[in-house]
Amino acid sequence: MRSQLLWSVLFAALTLVGLAGNVRAAETPLSADQETRYRGLLSTLRCLVCQNETLQDSDAPLAADLRAQVRMRVVRGESDADIRRYLTDRYGDFVLYNPPLQPNTWLLWGGPFLLVIAGLTVAFTFVRRSGKRAVAAKVDAEALRRLLEEEK
Repeated sequence: MRSQLLWSVLFAALTLVGLAGNVRAAETPLSADQETRYRGLLSTLRCLVCQNETLQDSDAPLAADLRAQVRMRVVRGESDADIRRYLTDRYGDFVLYNPPLQPNTWLLWGGPFLLVIAGLTVAFTFVRRSGKRAVAAKVDAEALRRLLEEEK
């Protein structure tokens, strides 16, 4: 019983120390170089909630949490590549505003071009078919005159 209590207190203390370290890192003022890196990273990372905004521009609570994580990692001295790797390992390539060209993102990069090609193909086919229907049949003038005379 006593050992369980001791382990619980030890675990709580280690958790608080770890959290306190993260809070201190988030509150540490950034140097000019760190601030440049931090802003540069935020402009290349996507908000997971807003989807069309960078972390720098988003007001979503999740974006604020991600900004704090990025800031903490910049303060710790991690490289930009390490920070991006950490975020992509956790959230996938979607967190990157410009995902890399790799087999699992080919459709993402080629999709717009495929849609344009499909649209042009449909338009070309439609114009071509409607051009064939637009050709008027030859009118038999003699038959038309007979019909008009019958009406009188």
